[in-house]
Amino acid sequence: MSDTVIVTEPGEGIRLATLSRPARRNALDRATYAALAEAVRAAGADEAVRVLVLTGAEGCFTSGNDLADFRDVAETGEESAGLRFLKVLAACPKPVIAAVEGFAIGIGTTLLLHCDLAYAGRGARFRLPFVPLGLSPEGASSYLLPLVAGAKKATELLMLGEVFGAEAAVEAGLVNAATEAGGALDSALDRARALAALPPASLAATKRMLRRGQAEIVARTFEEEARTFHALRRGPAAQQAFAAFFAR
Repeated sequence: MSDTVIVTEPGEGIRLATLSRPARRNALDRATYAALAEAVRAAGADEAVRVLVLTGAEGCFTSGNDLADFRDVAETGEESAGLRFLKVLAACPKPVIAAVEGFAIGIGTTLLLHCDLAYAGRGARFRLPFVPLGLSPEGASSYLLPLVAGAKKATELLMLGEVFGAEAAVEAGLVNAATEAGGALDSALDRARALAALPPASLAATKRMLRRGQAEIVARTFEEEARTFHALRRGPAAQQAFAAFFAR
């Protein structure tokens, strides 16, 4: 396992995966995506694990994709590491709970759409900055966000790309509840203990049935969004936005 994803067992049946790149505000580079995907895959396959909890180290969930990866305009034809991770997360048969503090930017917000429960400290700051960066939605957010937030709110969040707080994330259906600052992990672990005490076959069946009508559309949306996203990533607007970010 990579040292950027710390895996622990905070309770019986509970696995905790902690993003740990604090110098980069837990930004996700290719290696970290791969490690995170492996942590999710391993938890899903381990019969001893009942619930997976995702969080970030040192009071920050994740500042999103490491923009250094986005500057590469080479066309490899390979699926991105971020998309591979999201597919693994979406397919996880076990309940997944997110605990959010600090920044949850870009994929740090969209991945919540693939978690079963999520809790955020009141100091958390969310943002979907795709359009301001010359990009387009990813993570099946163009399909899933309107379902949970409504069309008008999803349009506002995805088009304007403005920062919003924990209470707004609750209203948009991205998280279940806002906690006191610093309390998100405690709330997530409390819910994880409650789930871990329940019959695992019933949990798995319920999760499968809750998502059965979405799986095909989500899979198709992943691919459609990825094609548009990476075409725009190589374009002048996005490259200028990345250059301006690194010039600061």
